[in-house]
Amino acid sequence: MTRCQDLILRNVEVDGRAGLDVRIRNGFVAEIGAGLPPSANEHDGAGGALIPGLMDHHIHLLGLAAQRASVVLDDVSCRRELADLLTRVLAQHPPGAWIRAIGYHESIAGELTRAELDALAPHHKLRVQHRTGALWMLSSLALESLQAGEDTASCIERDERGRPTGRLWRGDAWLRARLPAQPPDLAPIGSQLAAYGITSVTDASATTDAQAARVLGAAVADGSLPVRLMLMSAGELGRPVDSAFAVGPVKVLLDDHALPGLSDFIATIERARRWNRHVAVHCVTAGELALTLAAFDAAGALPGDRIEHGGVIPFEAIARIQGMGLTVVTQPAFVAERGDRYLADVDPAEQDDLYRCGTLLAAGIPVLGSSDAPYAAFDPWAAMRAAVARKTVRGATLGAHERVTARQALNLYLGSRVEAGAPADLCLMKAPLRDVLNTLRAEMVQATWRGGVRSGQSKAEQAPRQRIGNFQ
Repeated sequence: MTRCQDLILRNVEVDGRAGLDVRIRNGFVAEIGAGLPPSANEHDGAGGALIPGLMDHHIHLLGLAAQRASVVLDDVSCRRELADLLTRVLAQHPPGAWIRAIGYHESIAGELTRAELDALAPHHKLRVQHRTGALWMLSSLALESLQAGEDTASCIERDERGRPTGRLWRGDAWLRARLPAQPPDLAPIGSQLAAYGITSVTDASATTDAQAARVLGAAVADGSLPVRLMLMSAGELGRPVDSAFAVGPVKVLLDDHALPGLSDFIATIERARRWNRHVAVHCVTAGELALTLAAFDAAGALPGDRIEHGGVIPFEAIARIQGMGLTVVTQPAFVAERGDRYLADVDPAEQDDLYRCGTLLAAGIPVLGSSDAPYAAFDPWAAMRAAVARKTVRGATLGAHERVTARQALNLYLGSRVEAGAPADLCLMKAPLRDVLNTLRAEMVQATWRGGVRSGQSKAEQAPRQRIGNFQ
């Protein structure tokens, strides 16, 4: 990608001031004012607001790439619909082919084991991922091809006779090491990120290793991913010589059914400190949060340590989070996308604690917005609307006391200001900020620049989202 040495954005609104020009030089904002001297490269902003590029603080890029080659089960509601969808997909692929489905929940057809999957796909290698991302369910042909029967890996669930049930808990790394390697196509994801105005992302995958980091770093270097990239990992991760990505916090995955001992958790935090890294803890339940706070209390928390998700934050925990200086990274879209299921399945006593936002901000806790894609849609504007309205798909309200203003919702995704000397990571809207805040729609994005380089296409130029992708 060639960086424009000098570019002027004409007639834009900056911090509420209309009719300004912004000069970009060598990847940075060089000057802001009215009537700046002309440049060979100019873009007419038509009065639109110029805001910092948005940041998605928790995303899974390789998972998003895999989603494009998967059967998406988000809209499936019962066993018959599941069977009908898989029948259509299986007909497109020869016996023995791998089929990957994502977004399963027990409300569709109960708990799945290899027996249920064999009935759905007797001649294909079928693997289905649970909506939480914690569980894979594999058919017998899939298990046999991966030689799971003789493997002693702890992620493989077994029945009373010691036979694999087809269920793998947190088995992503085990699967990746055994499945045929398929280079991910990250360019469509990069284009969509740019269309949303996103210029910076944090990949929060605990499974990121040197190989995955090389793949993602190469996509940044060649422009397929036109973003500034930070990578989490559960283990040590080397810093690239080309600065294609930054090394972020050590990711700690917690699962209520297999929580680590407090001493082990403290040792993980201490190991992260030796690596000069912060710690980001996957916290979805009240139990996971309680353990996390106890570990930080014992090991010491640093500004920049994070609670990822904060799925359930009891009111009495808010003061402790604030006192430790922890940041909460939330996903407002879950309120809209999963809210009806939460209202049906979550204990009413905990429903007010779900995916807090407003009360955290009021307590002075840093709150960052994110998507957790592919486990939710990665449109940040839809997430902002969810943070403001707190409405489910069916129109119910979930946590009205956690509502925020449109400006606060936008701020969840902003990390800087448009000012001289700042990196030219910019999102130009089609209208003044007042109108943008009234709508919070991705269609309002006019153009995106990362480091002074324009990237991606407008939302209108994007192809509609495909519910069934191209399969390998």
